[in-house]
Amino acid sequence: GALWIPRTRSSLSDLLALVPLPTWRAFAIYTGWFALQLVLQVMAPGRMYPGAPLDDGSRLKYRLNGWFSWWVTLLFVLVLLWRHALPATLLYDELGPVLTVANLYAIAFAAYLYLFPRLHRLPADQQASGPLFEDFFAGVVLNPRVRSLDLKFFCESRPGLILWVLIDLSMAAKQLELHGRITVPMLLVCIFHFWYVADYFLHEEAILSTWDIRHERFGFMLSWGCLIWVPFTFSLQAQYLVHHAHDLPVWATAAIVLLNAGGYFLFRSVNIQKHRFRTNPAAPIWGKKPTFIRTARGTQLLTSGWWGVARHLNYTGDLMMGLAWCLPCLFGHVLPFFYIIYFTILLVHRERRDDHHCHARY
Repeated sequence: GALWIPRTRSSLSDLLALVPLPTWRAFAIYTGWFALQLVLQVMAPGRMYPGAPLDDGSRLKYRLNGWFSWWVTLLFVLVLLWRHALPATLLYDELGPVLTVANLYAIAFAAYLYLFPRLHRLPADQQASGPLFEDFFAGVVLNPRVRSLDLKFFCESRPGLILWVLIDLSMAAKQLELHGRITVPMLLVCIFHFWYVADYFLHEEAILSTWDIRHERFGFMLSWGCLIWVPFTFSLQAQYLVHHAHDLPVWATAAIVLLNAGGYFLFRSVNIQKHRFRTNPAAPIWGKKPTFIRTARGTQLLTSGWWGVARHLNYTGDLMMGLAWCLPCLFGHVLPFFYIIYFTILLVHRERRDDHHCHARY
């Protein structure tokens, strides 16, 4: 990876020539993948769970079957590999064309989301009302649904998060093919990412109280971010390690594992406290009755437990994990550290936005 700014027409042509063209095989891979996750979201067994209250006081119901779908997907892929229906290195070999095809899908899907109010004849207050680009980018509808299928809830996790793990595993298979072994850094990256995504689906109901689900309209920004940005950039460490096979000393491996474990504990425990308080404000926190600020709007702001220590220690845990994902790649290039750089900027910006939002409300 390198920064390349074309300054001549010839240089621009050379750059565009590097963009992988879509192929029919890539279309088949991504279409099959998206269809599989869509069918599992709609058909797989799962409990119905109420979301956070909307402005009108109503609560949407969500089908939580991510944990079941996650394991069914992995089992399905394993069976295909065992039957030699697909090579284990498929996503490495087809990564470029699949990325291009996925972008085409994401842009078409964002256009559909922009037209969603007209196509589904929603009330006038849910129609696009701002500048075209702003509505296309930020979205028009908060919770676009086709019957019982909540499009934002589906895209937040299924196609992107699971594909991220499968890309990692395909990179590990390619490293094994090229070097005859899977290195410790590759194992660490794959295990950390696998654990993170598995934990997400184990606590799937927690996403219903997040900023994205409760406040962000669903447009290009969120849909492209979930479908493209997450699987293809969050897997950069595994992509890098395919051709940079090195080992780590035992002390470094142990330190990175402890950093990830500490970050995970902080991230999960802080988020669970917030989610449990929102679902049951009387539930004890650290063995004591929770304290909170009751606002003029009647809502409650948690001020005990981790949320009495600082407002966003879950972000601290997230950043600790992010750093642990990058460190196994060592310091030969900045590219594997893209995630922690980007994520620090994202979370600082989100914290400032959330602070401003809370200051205005509370």
